[in-house]
Amino acid sequence: MIAPVPFLRFETFIVGASNRLAASAARAVAEAPGQAYNPLVVYGNSGRGKTHLVAAIAHRAREKQPTLRTLLTSGEEMATHLHRAIAEGQADTFRAHYADVDLLVVDDVQFLTGQPETQSELLRLLNVLLQQGRQLVLTSDRQPADIPDVDERLLSRLSGGLVVDVGAPDFEMRLAILRNAADGRAAHFAHGVLEEVARVPFANVRELKGALNKLTAYQQLEERPVAAADVRAVLGEHATHAAADHAGGDHAPVSLATARAERVAAVIPADTDYEGFLADILQEVEQRVEPWRVKLGEAMTRWRQHGYAVRVLERAIALPQAPDVDGLLDAFGAAVEHLRALEVQAVSCDASLRGHAVFRDPEAIAEARTLVQRAVAAARPLPAPDPRLTRETLDVSPANQLALRAVDTLLDEPGLRYNPLLLVGPMGSGKTHLTHAIGNALRARHPEWLIACLSAQTFVEELVAAMQDDTVDRWRLRYRGVDVFILDDIQDLAGKERTQDELFHLFNHLLTRGAQVVLSGDRQPRDLLGLADRLRSRFEGGLVVALQPRERPRLETLAARAPGEVDRFFEDGEKTIWTWPDVGGRLIEEYR
Repeated sequence: MIAPVPFLRFETFIVGASNRLAASAARAVAEAPGQAYNPLVVYGNSGRGKTHLVAAIAHRAREKQPTLRTLLTSGEEMATHLHRAIAEGQADTFRAHYADVDLLVVDDVQFLTGQPETQSELLRLLNVLLQQGRQLVLTSDRQPADIPDVDERLLSRLSGGLVVDVGAPDFEMRLAILRNAADGRAAHFAHGVLEEVARVPFANVRELKGALNKLTAYQQLEERPVAAADVRAVLGEHATHAAADHAGGDHAPVSLATARAERVAAVIPADTDYEGFLADILQEVEQRVEPWRVKLGEAMTRWRQHGYAVRVLERAIALPQAPDVDGLLDAFGAAVEHLRALEVQAVSCDASLRGHAVFRDPEAIAEARTLVQRAVAAARPLPAPDPRLTRETLDVSPANQLALRAVDTLLDEPGLRYNPLLLVGPMGSGKTHLTHAIGNALRARHPEWLIACLSAQTFVEELVAAMQDDTVDRWRLRYRGVDVFILDDIQDLAGKERTQDELFHLFNHLLTRGAQVVLSGDRQPRDLLGLADRLRSRFEGGLVVALQPRERPRLETLAARAPGEVDRFFEDGEKTIWTWPDVGGRLIEEYR
C-alpha cells in the first residue's frame, strides 16, 4: 500500500507547457488504470516533479476505486528487496508481493543500471501485469533508451506504452509554483519579489523552492521584508548558477509534432473538425451490400428518439453506393458525446442553456462551442474599459489625428477594417485613453457584445492564477467568446513565453471568428525584444498607428495653469504630474 503523502496530489501540481502532456497522461491513467497508456514512463531531470506526478496518480486512483491495490516503490527499494529475498531463498514471495497489485508505481528505475537480475524480474513482472490488464507506472531521470546496461527486451516493453518527459518550468509556471508554495507556508513577500525570483531560469522545481526557502529564512533572520531589488543579492550564487545553467544547458524538448504523435487520446479532442470529418467520410464512398441501408436506418431511428438531428445520416442513406458506415456512425457518436460535454460546460454557467437545440445537432459543433464560450465569458464579468476614458473626453491634436481617423473607421466596421489595430506611442501619448475609448464606443453601439479590455500585466496575472487553480481551460473559454479584445501595454509580454503562447492561440481564434482585436505598446513590434516572431508578424498584419508625444503642445497649457491646478491633459492616468510651487519647476520636471 502507498504511504500517505497528502500534498502530492494533482490539485497541488502546477501544469505548464513543459509538463502538460505528462500531466494529461497521468490523469488519464489515474481515472482508468490499465486502460490507457500502459506502461506509462515519465522521465526528466531531478527535481521537476516526476515523483509528485506519479504519487498523484496513486492518490487519485485510490480515491476513484478505494479497493484498488496500489503499491508505490522505487527502483532502489525493489533491487534491495530482491537481493534480500534471494539471499533468504524467498524469490517466490518477492514475485507475489509485486504481482498482487492493480497499480504498481516504480520511481527512479535508472537505479536498475547494471542489475540484470532485478531487470529480469521487472520484465517478468511487467508481462504478468500487462497480461492481466493491470497498470504499471515508472519514472526515470532519462529516457529508457538512454539508461545504460538495460535489457533490450525490457526497453522494448517500456517503449510499447507511452513515454513522456517533464521539462524545465517556464516563467509563468515558476511564478505559479512560487505563489502556491508561499501560500502553503503562509509566507508573505513584498510586491514584485516572487516575480523577480520567477525570472531566474531555475532548471527544476526543487531549486526554485530552495530559493523561496532562502528568501523566507532571510526575512525571518533579518526581521525585515525582502524587496524585489534585493532578490538577486539575497540568492547570490544560486541565481547566478541557475542563469548560467539555463544559458548553457542542452535542452531538447519534445517537438509539438512528436508530442501529438505520442498522445493516444481516450476521447476525440475538443478541437477535432467534426464537420470536415463527416464530410470526408461521405466523399470516400466504398462498395457495400444493400444491408448497409438497414444499418443506417436503424441508427437514424435510435438517434432521433434521443432528440438528435440526423441530416448527415439522411444524406448518407440516399447515396447510390455505401459509404464507410461504421466510420460514419463512430464519428456521429463521437460528435454526440462532444455535444454532451459542451452542454455540461454551458449549463454549469447558465442553466437556461440546458436542452438548447444547438446541442442536439452534430453538424453544429462550431456553433455549440461558440455558445459555450459566450456562456463562460458572461458567467464571470470581463475586465471592462474605464467609463471615464471616452472618445469625447480625448484631447485632439496633430499628434493623434491619424490614430483617431483609424479608430473612427474601426468603430464603423469592427472586425472588418484594421484588425488588429495596434497603437504605438511613448508614455503620455494617450494610447491607453484611446484603447479604452474604443471599448466604450463599441459598448455603446453594441450593448449585447462581450468586450474585454485589460493590460498585458493583468493578462499574465490571470493566467498564473488559472495555473494555480488548474482552471486554465475555463480561463481560455472566457476570452474566446468575446466580440472585442483590447490588450494594453503589450511590451509587458516580453519574456513571458507561456503567456505569449496563450495569446497567439487566442489571437488566431478571435480573428477567425471575426472578433475585433485592439492592442497598444510603447514601441514598434520589431523593436519589442523577447516577443515571439509569430506574434510580432500577426501584430504587424493589421494596422500599426504611431502616436507622438504630447509634451511640446502642452507648454502653453502648463505655463498658464496656476500652481496646484489639476492636469486635465493626462487624466487617463498614463502620466503623473507632481504639484510644484511654481511654473518653472513643473516645466523642468516635464522635460527631464
